[in-house]
Amino acid sequence: MTDTPAPHTGQETDAENLRERALAALLTARERTALLTDSVDDHELTAQHSPLMSPLVWDLAHIGNQEELWLLRAVGGREAMRPEIDGLYDAFEHSRASRPSLPLLAPAEARTYAADVRGRALDVLGGAPLHGGGRPLERAGFAFGMVAQHEQQHDETMLITHQLRSGPAVLSAPEPPEPTGSVTFPAEVLVPGGAFTMGTSTEPWALDNERPAHRREVDAFHIDTAPVTCGAYQAFIEDGGYTDARWWAPEGWAMIREHDLTAPLFWHRDAGQWLRRRFGVTEPVRADEPVLHVSWYEADAYARWACRRLPTEPEWEKAARHDPGSGRSLRYPWGDEDPTPERANLGQRHLRPAAAGAYAAGRSPAGAGQLIGDVWEWTSSDFLPYPGFVAFPYREYSEVFFGPGHKVLRGGSFAVDPVACRGTFRNWDLPVRRQIFSGFRTARDA
Repeated sequence: MTDTPAPHTGQETDAENLRERALAALLTARERTALLTDSVDDHELTAQHSPLMSPLVWDLAHIGNQEELWLLRAVGGREAMRPEIDGLYDAFEHSRASRPSLPLLAPAEARTYAADVRGRALDVLGGAPLHGGGRPLERAGFAFGMVAQHEQQHDETMLITHQLRSGPAVLSAPEPPEPTGSVTFPAEVLVPGGAFTMGTSTEPWALDNERPAHRREVDAFHIDTAPVTCGAYQAFIEDGGYTDARWWAPEGWAMIREHDLTAPLFWHRDAGQWLRRRFGVTEPVRADEPVLHVSWYEADAYARWACRRLPTEPEWEKAARHDPGSGRSLRYPWGDEDPTPERANLGQRHLRPAAAGAYAAGRSPAGAGQLIGDVWEWTSSDFLPYPGFVAFPYREYSEVFFGPGHKVLRGGSFAVDPVACRGTFRNWDLPVRRQIFSGFRTARDA
């Protein structure tokens, strides 16, 4: 007589689903990390391609070290594998510019360490209690989702380093889709005033700065249906935008004068044509593509020149998430379903933004498109906590950056993986930053 397997309980099924989701997120991130680090030789891995960025080999070992800290030690309760390297890979102990001088793990050793950590982390995942109550780190697989998001964020950082490196192209990807049919939607849409729910208290892998959900009142406003294009930005340049102090915040004007800036990063003019360097290839700037590699100061100056402004962060989120028909806030502009290739340009599937008007299936109820993917979008807002914010699981993820020094970006870029991009996700950076995959859209009062 054979034993009959006991039926799965609802909790067991939920835990299995969470385990599968966490496993898929971890494996997807590691596959991308391998692509970004295996595509260059050891010399390029250990070189610093810009003082703004770490050597790629630092990112590789840092990914492994954070996975060890949170999944092996914090969740699994295991002994430290390499406690002597914790300080080397603490992002707050050493500036990016100083990291090449540290006694970093060599490329082969960094790969072995990250792989060893990953094997043990998967063992921990197999036995972790992910459903129901338990420790907050384990609940709904949060720690595993956090680590997958962390790795994908560093993958985006490494992709920025690839953009900054000199030399021939080593990465390739298919072109993004062109807009289908006739692009006839209006240049801007009206978002009615009123309250909406901002942030989330239910998204299981949302990070601390996205929490908690709260009501926010917003006056009616108009917002662009697509990010500002290179063609539109060229009109600003040709009209003397970089030589007219009227459009610039004082700090921005000082920045462009000090560094003699006349166009977005990686652009140059040759024989009357704007060209740009993109991942080792020099090509004409596409007029219909969202402008990329602009600082907050440049975005703000363009908006002033256009007699418009940057949207506030609450305005951006209302335009992206609020469904006036149901009165609820959606997970994504198109609804609650996860991103698909038909809805958004994410995950390094392409190595550039899609043309304005692409991804009609990803538009929000308000009628705005490309709010997720393609380019990070600067907002006018400082990076501040939501009412009721609680730092978790460590202050250094968000809390230490709050204040007027950092501006909020929303929406993600083509370099962001879906696990680290949702309608509530918040990014932030210094207003001078240009190497990031940043663009913007504009707004105006109704």
